[in-house]
Amino acid sequence: MINVEHTVKACCERAVAALYGTEQTPDLQISKTRKEFEGDYTLVTFPLLKISSKAPEATAQEIGRWIQENCPETVASFNVIKGFLNLSLTPAFWLGCLASLMQKPNYGFVCDCGKSVMIEYSSPNTNKPLHLGHIRNNLLGYSVAKILEANGYNVLKVNLVNDRGIHICKSMLAWLRFGNGQTPESSGLKGDHLVGDYYVAFDKAYKAEIKELMAQGMDEETAKHEAPIMKEAQAMLRRWEAKDPEIYSLWERMNGWVYKGFDETYRALGVSFDKIYYESNTYLLGKELVQKGLDAGIFFRKEDGSVWADLTGDGLDQKLLLRGDGTSVYMTQDLGTAVQRHDEYRFDDMIYVVGNEQNYHFQVLKLILKKLGYSWADHIFHLSYGMVELPEGKMKSREGTVVDADDLIAEMVATARSVAEEAGKVDGLSDEEIAEISRMVGLGALKYFILKVDPKKTMLFDPKESIDFNGNTGPFIQYTYARIKSLQRRAEAEGIVAVTDGTFDAGRKPEAKEIELIKHLTDFGGVVAQAGAEYSPAVVAAYAYDLAKEFNQYYHDYPILKADVAADDRVFRLSLALQVAQTLGKAMGLLGIEMPERM
Repeated sequence: MINVEHTVKACCERAVAALYGTEQTPDLQISKTRKEFEGDYTLVTFPLLKISSKAPEATAQEIGRWIQENCPETVASFNVIKGFLNLSLTPAFWLGCLASLMQKPNYGFVCDCGKSVMIEYSSPNTNKPLHLGHIRNNLLGYSVAKILEANGYNVLKVNLVNDRGIHICKSMLAWLRFGNGQTPESSGLKGDHLVGDYYVAFDKAYKAEIKELMAQGMDEETAKHEAPIMKEAQAMLRRWEAKDPEIYSLWERMNGWVYKGFDETYRALGVSFDKIYYESNTYLLGKELVQKGLDAGIFFRKEDGSVWADLTGDGLDQKLLLRGDGTSVYMTQDLGTAVQRHDEYRFDDMIYVVGNEQNYHFQVLKLILKKLGYSWADHIFHLSYGMVELPEGKMKSREGTVVDADDLIAEMVATARSVAEEAGKVDGLSDEEIAEISRMVGLGALKYFILKVDPKKTMLFDPKESIDFNGNTGPFIQYTYARIKSLQRRAEAEGIVAVTDGTFDAGRKPEAKEIELIKHLTDFGGVVAQAGAEYSPAVVAAYAYDLAKEFNQYYHDYPILKADVAADDRVFRLSLALQVAQTLGKAMGLLGIEMPERM
């Protein structure tokens, strides 16, 4: 890795050792110089005053002079602000950094860190299609997986499909009551959409029954429990758990419709999984664990037959693990799934990408696993994210007011095409090329707009704002990349050959704005490491935007292929631009965003 900070620190360590000896030398504090001061890196001298026996400014001056005299190839000048030594690095040093970058095409990516991580994301219910909230989940999970792979982890991407439970039975029952044998083929609907329509139909029928019971004098809470359609759905769940052939066959048929629909959406979104788990296969494992915990006195049974974990001694509450009728709750199946996965893969870390409304659930999951004796529970991490809201407000699945993922993807692609055509960015291209670019830009806009927000924050998604070619958006970064690729094609047509191996003329000193670009490029390795440590694609998104913005400012001030530009300047500027494009491509790739060669 190209570690500029390490090089600067080595110069400072040599200076301190030469001036004050090496005994009891504190670890040196090196950081990037704040923007309001001159310099590239800053040494804090206050921890050195005991061994220098001098005032802060005198210590900084003494170290600065030694470094300038003895590290002339690295440090060009220095200045002192109180006890802070600001070091400015030489243009030749930055040129050497650019050469090193060109010789390391995989810069920023680590080969193998020796650790494995399993990351679960998506986790849809098979009673409705994917919606905007699922999009944030999928994009976040897939991007974090890519970032961890770049940090050298062996990553296994998994999806736990919630294919059982009362909510599934609601769709099944509504289809039996109101469906008249309708299928995806007969209706022309994607299977997940068809099943989702019946989930909404159940809710309407349920509310109507509640209203009728209340009109007969029943209070609302009692009416909710006594509504015939809800009781029938609960009975259906018990029949499913008993493997009733009729119910099981219907369940398999309707889930099959949903899986096919999900796969289409995943392909369109550009996300994938290495393994898919199904709750219908794992909830029984959870029941076995609960029984073991019960036998060991870790859990207790109430009079109604339900099984609970008493977590009050840990500052939490009592947690239901099995209902009185023996049916599972989410915690039951999550316990079973977690143990099964660890037995299968012996992962070092397990990341769950789940919304922040489940924070308490995962706190309890880890605690119960530890009580059951699984020490690896300490390596479970809940990557909690905030809700996605729209300018119009929140979404509700059962009321049919969600923003459907398929509709949103189609809308983004169509909007990208409209905006690009209006701006003249696809003039002269074939319909096939325009369609493919529109797909890349529409999805790039969607992915970037969602991933640039810190995962923990609730976000407002505005489709129109996300496709602005001039703001902090995916299309702006994609257009920067395409602009550089256009320069490359022009250069090749004119016989201008870029340097790709770092063999620049040592006498060619980069300009100040070129040095700023090189600095940004050398930061990429640290950005990937930070994003991996924080599980935050937003770190990569911010970097990509800053790099694209810096390049566009540079390109405005320094023409690359104009006739009046000297030949060696053309080659250097083009070579630097291509390095920017390569780094933008890698950064956006970590966000799952494709980069068009033309725009």
